[in-house]
Amino acid sequence: MNPTIVIGLSAVIVALREGEACVLTVRPQDSDPQTPAVAGLPFGPFDPEGQRTFDLALRDFVTRQTRFELGYVEQLYTFGDKGRDAPLADVGAGGARVISVGYLALAPAALETQAPDTAWSKWTRFFPWEDWRAGRPALIDDLIAPALAAWAAGSPGRQDRARLLFALDGAPWNEERVLDRYELLYEAGLAPEAGRDRALAGGGAPVEARVLEPAFGQPMISDHRRILATGLGRLRGKLKYRPIIFELMGEAFTLSALQRGVEAVAGVPLHKQNFRRVVERTGLVEGLGRMDAGAGGRPAELFRFRRDLIAARPALGLSLPKLRE
Repeated sequence: MNPTIVIGLSAVIVALREGEACVLTVRPQDSDPQTPAVAGLPFGPFDPEGQRTFDLALRDFVTRQTRFELGYVEQLYTFGDKGRDAPLADVGAGGARVISVGYLALAPAALETQAPDTAWSKWTRFFPWEDWRAGRPALIDDLIAPALAAWAAGSPGRQDRARLLFALDGAPWNEERVLDRYELLYEAGLAPEAGRDRALAGGGAPVEARVLEPAFGQPMISDHRRILATGLGRLRGKLKYRPIIFELMGEAFTLSALQRGVEAVAGVPLHKQNFRRVVERTGLVEGLGRMDAGAGGRPAELFRFRRDLIAARPALGLSLPKLRE
């Protein structure tokens, strides 16, 4: 007998708010109100009989679930691991196998949705070790590295993975490997979801994950933090070869706001003068001939994204001239 297959759609929706990169999260309606809120991504089923495309279905259920209209959308990945759909993300599938198609969506503003159990959450809440804007996070050396060292003891392969992914012993930091770092913590049993999922696989009750230690990030339902890590890694990579950052900016912006937006997504500090040279070389922005005096301090020139260039020629992204420690 062929197992029943249910297709679910999940959305990593990113926007900037006060210089921080945020994701739209929801709390499942069937969660226990007596337990601390464990967030999830907007998630819903695909109806092959009533919905024509995945894209249209995604936009429809996100609007109904969060009252938020999606703009830029691209498909991320298909998540089909057996058992990945439980707990709390089975979309009414019962014992069916759930295949989840993840999407990345970008919005120029983190508008309030006015929907219950919906909130914009900083991505640093889920991946605190990914934020290097103020320098190397102390939690890596104080908490994560010792925990990984205990797990990897006696295994050179594990030790090498920990060293390369978390920039230990002088190894360079690669901001794009968000998913690899999360999966290493999960494999080591340090991600809160790992204990929950292993208990479930062993026949235990599907209890929501709890925060074991703030250094390892806030848990999410099902495998939604894995999907979120995939989305953040994809976005960080695309910054460098596509002008995708402008999907997160308003119609008019200052170069300082643009730099803060790139830093918020990439999680690294950038050299101000070199960043402006990079922007000027691309020709992707042009001045509007007016100043922004609303933020206080010295007025700064306003710019706009030259969207017409995308149709005229291949448009590259922005290299990241990092500020050296």
